[in-house]
Amino acid sequence: MKWLIRSFLVLLVIALGAVGWWLFAAHRGDASLAQTGQLTASENLSDPALIERGKYLATVGDCAACHTQRGGAPFAGGHEVPTPFGNIPTPNITPDDETGLGGWSFADFWQALHAGKGRHGEFLYPAFSYTSYTKVTRDDALAMFAYLKSLAPVHQPGKPLGLKFPYSVRSGLAAWRTLYFREGVYQPDASKSAEWNRGAYLVQGLGHCNECHVARDALGGVPDQPALSGGQIPAQDWYAPDLSTQAHGGLHGWSRQDIVDLLKTGQSAKGSAFGPMAEVVSRSTQHMTDADLAAVATYLESLPARAQPAVAASAIDNTALIKHGNEIYDHQCAACHGKDGNGVPGVYPPLNGNSSVDEPTGINAVRVVLLGGFPPVTAGNPRPYSMPPFAQSLKDADVAAVVSYIRQAWGNHAGPVLERDVGKYRQTPID
Repeated sequence: MKWLIRSFLVLLVIALGAVGWWLFAAHRGDASLAQTGQLTASENLSDPALIERGKYLATVGDCAACHTQRGGAPFAGGHEVPTPFGNIPTPNITPDDETGLGGWSFADFWQALHAGKGRHGEFLYPAFSYTSYTKVTRDDALAMFAYLKSLAPVHQPGKPLGLKFPYSVRSGLAAWRTLYFREGVYQPDASKSAEWNRGAYLVQGLGHCNECHVARDALGGVPDQPALSGGQIPAQDWYAPDLSTQAHGGLHGWSRQDIVDLLKTGQSAKGSAFGPMAEVVSRSTQHMTDADLAAVATYLESLPARAQPAVAASAIDNTALIKHGNEIYDHQCAACHGKDGNGVPGVYPPLNGNSSVDEPTGINAVRVVLLGGFPPVTAGNPRPYSMPPFAQSLKDADVAAVVSYIRQAWGNHAGPVLERDVGKYRQTPID
C-alpha cells in the first residue's frame, strides 16, 4: 500500500512538474539571477586571499566528501550518493574545460548554488544540497568559486545517472521545488547576537546540517517540522540525532564545550562521532576556527525544547531479553564502558544518556555493535580508541538483546530492538 501511494504521488508530481515547466519555461536561466552572478571590475578570482578564504568555506561546506570518489582525485566527482530512488553520481568540480567547471562563469556557479539550476537552466537533483546552500552569501560563493578555479584540472567524465523512471524525469522537480525549496540568502536576525547569527548561517547554510538531521517524507523532501529534530538518513541506515540541548532534545545535557569538543576532536564527554558524522568531523569541522565552532554551539543551544517522545508499551514480555542483554554487556562491554554505563572520560564514550544510544530507532547502536565504533582521527585526537566489531561473535538475537538492555539501562528509556532488524542492518553496506 505504501508503494502504491508513493507511485501515485510521484505521478502527480511529474504531472504538476510538466505543467510548471510549460507555464514558467523553467529551462531558461533567470536573467536577474545571472546578473547577480556577474563579476565586478574589482573582483579578481586569482586573488590569493580570496582563494584561501574559499578553501576554508569549501571545507566548512564539506564539498570534497561528496565530490571525491574513493581513491580518486579531490573534487573530480564520481562518488555516488545513495538515495531511496537510485544512486546519483556527483560531478567533477575541478576547472577542467571538458568535464568540470572550466567553462563555467561565476553566474553559472551562483545559479547552481543559490537556485539549484545547472549551467543550462536544468533543475539539479536535491542530492546536491542547494536547499541549504541557497542561504550562502554572494561573497562567500565567489570565494568558493575562486578556490575551485584555482585547483589543478582533472579530466574525469561524469557517470550516468542511476535513477529509474519516473524519478529520472527532471521536469518532475518543478513540483518538488514548489513543495520543498525556498530560495534566498540567509537574513540575519537583528534580535540575536553576531555570534548566534554566524552560527545560524553556518548550520543552516554551508554546514547543511538539516539535510541529515531531520526526517524526510516519501518524496525525499523535508515537510514543515522543527529543524534539526533528528531523522534516519535515507538509504544509509544511520540515524542523525536531534540537535537540541533543551528538554527532550537529542543533546539534552550537553554543554557548549561538549559540542565544540565533538566537532573539533570527534570526541567529547558526552559521546563520540562515528558513521557519517565521523567523516564530517575528519574532513570538515575539525578544520573550523574556534570562533566558528563556538558560534555553531551557541546556535544549537538556542534550539527549542522538544515534545516528550511517547514510548509505546510492548505487548511482549522483554524480561528474558533484557536479562540476556545484561549478561552480554557484563561480559563484553562493561570493561570499557563501565557497569554504570558512564565510560572513561577521554577514552571510552558513555552509553548512559548517549543520544546515539537512545535515539528512536536503535539503528546506530545496532550498527556500532555489528561494525565497531571508529571515531575520526583528528589533530586534537590523533590516536582515538576504537571499538571492535562483534558481527562475527554475536548472533542477531544476542545483538538485539544487548542493545535493548543498553537502551533501557541506567538513565536510558528507549524501546527494545528486534532480532529481524539486526539481520537487516547486518546486510547494510558500511557506506
